[in-house]
Amino acid sequence: MTSMSKFNFVRDGTATRLPPGFRFQPTDEELVFQYLKSKVFSCPLPASIIPEINVCKYDPWDLPGHCEPERYFFSYKEAKYRNGNRMNRTTNSGYWKATGSDKRISSSSRSINVNGIAGIRKTLVFYEGKSPNGSRTDWVMHEYHLVNSTQNSITQIGDWVLCRMFKKNVEVDQPRFFDFTMVHKKTNQSPVSSSTSSSCSSSNSITEASSSMVAHED
Repeated sequence: MTSMSKFNFVRDGTATRLPPGFRFQPTDEELVFQYLKSKVFSCPLPASIIPEINVCKYDPWDLPGHCEPERYFFSYKEAKYRNGNRMNRTTNSGYWKATGSDKRISSSSRSINVNGIAGIRKTLVFYEGKSPNGSRTDWVMHEYHLVNSTQNSITQIGDWVLCRMFKKNVEVDQPRFFDFTMVHKKTNQSPVSSSTSSSCSSSNSITEASSSMVAHED
C-alpha cells in the first residue's frame, strides 16, 4: 500500500502548516458557510487544510490524524443503495448510527449571501459489529450538510458533507490543534486526496451559530 507520506495539505504547491500558536477551532457556522458551502459550490476555500476522504472506507481509529483530539474531513456522499438517497455509513469493523435530533445552523453574518441556504449538523456514534447488534463505542462524528431551507421543506445541496470526528471521554491536557506534520509520518495506509481549492478572504464577523432543532433524518 502507498505510504501516507503522500497525504498532505497542499496550497500553491506547498504543504500547509499552521504557525506556532495558531489553532484550527472553527465554529459550526464557519464550517458550514466558510468551508462546506465553498466546497459544494467549487469556490476557493479560506485555507486548504481539510482533506478529502471517504470516512466510511476506514474505521475511525484508522483515519489520519489519530493523535489529534478532533479531526475534520470532506467526505463524498455515497449512497447505501443504488436507487436510494440514504447514505452508506458502514465500515470494515462497524457502522455509524445517527443519534439525537439534527441541529440547524444559520448564518449570523450579513456579509454572507445565503439565499435560503442553511446547515444541518447530524450526530452519529460508531458501533463495532454488525447492525443492529453492534457495540457502542466512544467515537462520535458530527456530519454537516448544506441544505436549501424553506418553510415547507428542507432539500440537501451538493454531494459533499463535512465531518468532525472525535472520541468522547478523552482528557486533553493541551490546547486543541491539528499538527499537519503528523500525517506525513504515518505509514502503510491508503492515500487520500487533499482539497485543491485555493485560499480566499472570509468574514471576520462570525459569531456562534444560531440553532433550532429539526426533525431527525434516518
